[in-house]
Amino acid sequence: MTPSALRGRLASVDGAGPRQKRLDDVMTSLSKRPAAIRVVLPFVFRHWLNQPGRGLIVAGGLLGATVADLFMPVFSGHLVDALTRGSSDPDARHGALVAFGAIVALGAASVVLRLIGLQAIVPFTLKIMSDVAQGAFTRVQRFSTDWHANSFAGSTVRKITRGMWALDLLNDTILMALAPSLLVLIGSMVLIGLHWASLGAVIAVGALFYVAITVLFSTRYIAPAARISNAWDTKVGGTLADALTCNAVVKSFGAELREDTRLARVINRWRVRVRRTWFRYNYTAMAQLSLLLALRASVIGGSVLLWMSGHASPGDVTYVLTSYYVIHAYLRDVGMHINNLQRSVNDMDELVAIHDEPIGIVDAPDARPIAIESGEIAFDDVTFHYGGHRAPLYDGLSVTIRAGERVGLVGRSGSGKTTFVKLVQRLYDVSDGRVLIDGQDIAKATQQSLRSQIAIVQQEPILFHRTLAENIAYGRPGASLEAIEQAARLANAHDFILRLPKGYGTLVGERGVKLSGGERQRVALARAFLADAPVLILDEATSSLDSESEALIQQAMERLMKGRTSIVIAHRLSTVRSLDRILVFDRGEIVEQGTHAVLAGKPGGIYRGLFERQVVDLGHLAAAE
Repeated sequence: MTPSALRGRLASVDGAGPRQKRLDDVMTSLSKRPAAIRVVLPFVFRHWLNQPGRGLIVAGGLLGATVADLFMPVFSGHLVDALTRGSSDPDARHGALVAFGAIVALGAASVVLRLIGLQAIVPFTLKIMSDVAQGAFTRVQRFSTDWHANSFAGSTVRKITRGMWALDLLNDTILMALAPSLLVLIGSMVLIGLHWASLGAVIAVGALFYVAITVLFSTRYIAPAARISNAWDTKVGGTLADALTCNAVVKSFGAELREDTRLARVINRWRVRVRRTWFRYNYTAMAQLSLLLALRASVIGGSVLLWMSGHASPGDVTYVLTSYYVIHAYLRDVGMHINNLQRSVNDMDELVAIHDEPIGIVDAPDARPIAIESGEIAFDDVTFHYGGHRAPLYDGLSVTIRAGERVGLVGRSGSGKTTFVKLVQRLYDVSDGRVLIDGQDIAKATQQSLRSQIAIVQQEPILFHRTLAENIAYGRPGASLEAIEQAARLANAHDFILRLPKGYGTLVGERGVKLSGGERQRVALARAFLADAPVLILDEATSSLDSESEALIQQAMERLMKGRTSIVIAHRLSTVRSLDRILVFDRGEIVEQGTHAVLAGKPGGIYRGLFERQVVDLGHLAAAE
């Protein structure tokens, strides 16, 4: 199942009944995917290679400290042998002092080298975390409109932040724990094996069996459960964000208890899945401890047998026991490190999937900035399919909007009006044909240059939770306050802004919820005025406003359209009466075009039918009032 398909299925499930079962099936199918470790680790290693110098300092410091720890038991054994020979023996005293000095020197070297490694790993890891989070955000910003329509914003944020912090755990696990642990295991087995091959073989076989069992448990037993619990964690984030961003709707229907219940269902499922994962961690830990107990008995028993047979001195036994306890500690930690590695890999899985997700609309390799001057728009034999639809919406559509012409798009819902302006913005690529602006194929232009020269005022204006000045200047960063105020005056927004407690410094709330619909619309118009783009798209939204706001916005829209190629998606047909031309869409075709007077006088025409129906509806409304 592709990530896009999974998102689509998740978005369609509300957490109850048969739909709940379908979501469970989707979650369970996650456990059947290839091991994420084969995807995540190469992704992380590629980022390591971006900082080769710092990476070598980290590895050198931490592994050097480990080598110092590795030789500690050797000198501990020498010290015990010297002590057993008695203090009256000058050679014994000298050997004891040398062993003691070596232990102190190795300890000091371990501290210094470990400090060097720890100092280097902090900027090393933070740089990678920053790059990964920034890269994910950059890709998400450029994903297609459909991707965003099918994704919870809260879930996406959770995937990025959880994966970013998982990378911190993964780096620490590999560089600070797992690599030093493996070095100690291999080094200790070699050193002991050089003295007593049989004892070295026992440790080698036991350690390899322990590591193999731990890896098997982590990848085959824990990982599938952890992957499902992570998917439910993402679902919790999406459910929370969905309700909180729509809180106004929740309050308007008094649906707080209903949303509480909905979240409770999701959290219950999350709790069940996480509990299963945590229990598997516990069972794995018990199995690891049992294996360590058996290995400890074998090593200690073997060293005692060597002493009893005269093949080992007390110092040798001390060396073996000290080495084993170091090995034991590292083996015990290896199990934890492998579990942490698998956990961090699982947590990063969805973040890496974002980096691997193809960007829907990409610039051509030879794309260049487009220069729009007059603003003539032409659809040249355009064919367009929506993904998953058999029949094309447009099939050979050709139409030209002259430079500076004001054109209205009219038609029933689903007739192709909104798609028309999305193709002008290149939010989708055409299946065949070309969209031209001033004779330039927009498919060969960079998207940033194209969209920066098209101002759009949406039907439901979206504002950032930033100041009014920042929202107005979004299309022209760095604009002066005077320019911002002038744009607001042209949009009939200046007066209401000055009445706010902090004026242009007022924060508008998430998506502009602190403002009324008319105020948000005027701020969006001010943003378009300040952008001063040669092409203008207006998704007319005055139908839901009061008469005073509607009049102010209509007046501002008339100002804004002057001298610009303007496309108006018309919901209320009275707003297109003064436009130069009206295009009437029906099932992806332009079936009528002309001025309001021409189309309204056409017997049996679609436009005339729509217009007359709105006139009748307005008459009934006036009579009711």
